[in-house]
Amino acid sequence: MSIGTALETLATDLPVRVSAYDGSAAGPSDAGIGLRLLNPRGLSYLLTAPGDLGLARAYVAGDMDIDGVHPGDPYEALVLLLDRMRIRRPTPSEAVALVRGLGIGNLRPPAPPPQEKLPRWRRTLEGLRHSQHRDASAISHHYDVSNRFYEMVLGPSMTYTCAVFPTKDATLEEAQTYKYDLVARKLDLKSGERLLDVGCGWGGMVRHAAKEYGVRALGVTLSLQQAQWAKEAIDREGLGDLAEVRHLDYRDVMESGFDAVSSIGLTEHIGVRNYPSYFGFLRDRLRPEGRLLNHCITRPHNQDQDTGAFIDRYVFPDGELTGSGRIISAAQDVGFEVMHEENFRRHYAMTLAGWCHNLQENWDECVAEVGEGTARVWGLYMAGSRLGFERNNIQLHHVLAAKTDEQGNDGFALRPTW
Repeated sequence: MSIGTALETLATDLPVRVSAYDGSAAGPSDAGIGLRLLNPRGLSYLLTAPGDLGLARAYVAGDMDIDGVHPGDPYEALVLLLDRMRIRRPTPSEAVALVRGLGIGNLRPPAPPPQEKLPRWRRTLEGLRHSQHRDASAISHHYDVSNRFYEMVLGPSMTYTCAVFPTKDATLEEAQTYKYDLVARKLDLKSGERLLDVGCGWGGMVRHAAKEYGVRALGVTLSLQQAQWAKEAIDREGLGDLAEVRHLDYRDVMESGFDAVSSIGLTEHIGVRNYPSYFGFLRDRLRPEGRLLNHCITRPHNQDQDTGAFIDRYVFPDGELTGSGRIISAAQDVGFEVMHEENFRRHYAMTLAGWCHNLQENWDECVAEVGEGTARVWGLYMAGSRLGFERNNIQLHHVLAAKTDEQGNDGFALRPTW
């Protein structure tokens, strides 16, 4: 049995042209987008890890190509496959025929591509889930790729979190600056105040607060490469008297009495069961009437839901998402007064489109920097995430909260000033 015949047996609607190394094909011959299966290893990936993991393995390993789109931005292919492609489960007799026809040897799983992290249950050698050692390993897997690679994908702002677009025609850089300033205004930062930025990345919020508001800002990150880049940027911009970035777990910050805490893109990494200790720790770093801005990716519901094998093994190992309601409840339960929340879902879709554009424009240099397999991971992940935000499968929320004093004062104006 040819691979094309197998596909025609199971596909109820095949919107793309699929061609295989055995010379067979399936799907419309005039399709603008095509999948090319290049070798038997690619077939083994598809057969032994069905769903998004098998497809990802074949694509990342270079055993399958997508025609009609750029690997830096395969968004249009993903839209087409999600909207129209339907593969039904074979009957027992069909399954036997398929195995015989395609060859039982193809059911032997090949080794995963080197970009793939071990499955969650096999990471015990790195420590218990969300222990400091294992969190450091997970963060390094995602963020210690290459600072040069991130410069090409993220742009000059070096900001790997959702931008906020003041208008639809704003540039990505304008939107990232606007995001930092919105966070600063929500926190009502003033000259001379102290800010703690947990999960600070390359120091964008720390540098913005110091430069634009005269704030003494401390940022911490588990990524050594991020910390090194941020320190160089602080020195280059002459902000050393106000801004500092440390290579440090946020749980090891000993200082307290901060006027404000910003957490921009950290909560996704800490684990839902750790929310009480996380928000409790941030509360204890604040002075009375101090303020917290929590910015993180969320679900559109508050139920438990796995991130999926591709995201867990290739992108965010041990990452966990939940709804804004659960985040708000956790903050309230440790004593925060929640003042405001806001959803930036559509803004993240626009941000990801901008990053994919940058990856596509700098594709050859990105591949030279990190290898084609890793570059393919990023194109697939960012395009797929863009689609997830557009379809309301994931969201991005700001939660603004205050640590009230003993008299219940929260330090905010009667109406928002931002």
